[in-house]
Amino acid sequence: MDFNVKKLASDAGVFFTRAVQYTEEKLGQAEKTELDAHLENLIARADCTKNWTEKIFRQTEVLLQPNPSARIEEFFYEKLDRKIPSRTTNAELLGQHMQDAAKEFGPGTPYGSTLITVGEFQRRLGGAEREFLQMSAINFLTPLRNFLEGDWKTISKERRLLENRRLDLDICKARLKKAKLAEAKSACEGDAAPDFQETRPRNYVLSASASAAEHELRVAQTEFDRQAEVTRLLLEGISSTHVNHLRCLHEFVEAQAAYYAQCHKHMQDLQKELSRFPNSFAVNASTSGVSAGPSHLSSATLPGASPPSHPSNPSNALESSTLKIEEVKPPATGTRKAKVLYDYDAADTSELSLLADELITVYTVPGMDPDWLIGERGNQKGKVPVTYLELLS
Repeated sequence: MDFNVKKLASDAGVFFTRAVQYTEEKLGQAEKTELDAHLENLIARADCTKNWTEKIFRQTEVLLQPNPSARIEEFFYEKLDRKIPSRTTNAELLGQHMQDAAKEFGPGTPYGSTLITVGEFQRRLGGAEREFLQMSAINFLTPLRNFLEGDWKTISKERRLLENRRLDLDICKARLKKAKLAEAKSACEGDAAPDFQETRPRNYVLSASASAAEHELRVAQTEFDRQAEVTRLLLEGISSTHVNHLRCLHEFVEAQAAYYAQCHKHMQDLQKELSRFPNSFAVNASTSGVSAGPSHLSSATLPGASPPSHPSNPSNALESSTLKIEEVKPPATGTRKAKVLYDYDAADTSELSLLADELITVYTVPGMDPDWLIGERGNQKGKVPVTYLELLS
């Protein structure tokens, strides 16, 4: 118990002297030992690495798990060293709801069968998302977390120790300087009024004090140099940290690319499945203006997809004989703007050729095939396939 009290008192004394030295340095009343330029550059680089790694880590967590409550829950599971429970993704939950709704509406109905198909593909998208989240957490988040919670804590500890060694060194320098000044002052006073009986003991004490201060300075300098070397070696390891994080970044991008490629494939497969269903939601096209607009869903493919084949129109000959394009007048209401998705060459004079990305006005007339609309571009007019358009308004 007596030893612990003495150690506590000693530690308190060291802390106090360091605090005094630090305060005097900040006030410009004490000299400060500067680190060499190379070590200062390493420290600045390490601080930059830590700050940006922390920002990237936090934002990646937000990207992978936007729900803050779920992130907090995962944090506690990690701190308790327990396995994080598996969560149903939003896409999987949506797919399940769609399939449950189809059972209520009737799986044999057009809406019910479509819900079943879309729900299945939503669940596939959710599975791809789950795999992406797992791979990203293992290959990207974990290495960043290991650096912040492991390597950086070690570096910070050694840097604090280096700062303490520097304060001790400057304290010893100040102490030696005071001892030298006191010794010189005593020598001057002895020369002015020599009294060997009084000055000899005092000079001896001052000389011994200066010698002790010099010894303490040598010890402090050695400890400071040793700690500076340890800290320098750790900080130089930041370069290998960058190399490791670069490899992890490549793996993260690969996981992202694989995930989006899977999503693209699933959506293309879903569009193919939907194109096989009858266009039952366009039966009221003749009474609702251009309500057949949603039928372009199967053609609004992702970038890189080829344009749809020309829509089959068995009644084309009949319409050509009964429908005079030049006599067709746009309705008072029901016209819409449409963006052309692909180039289209007119098959005959009743059709209108299209160029990708141009805007045209479209409308329908009673008796028209729901897969076709009347398109106008300036003074030109003709039938256009719905699957080549994206209705805008």
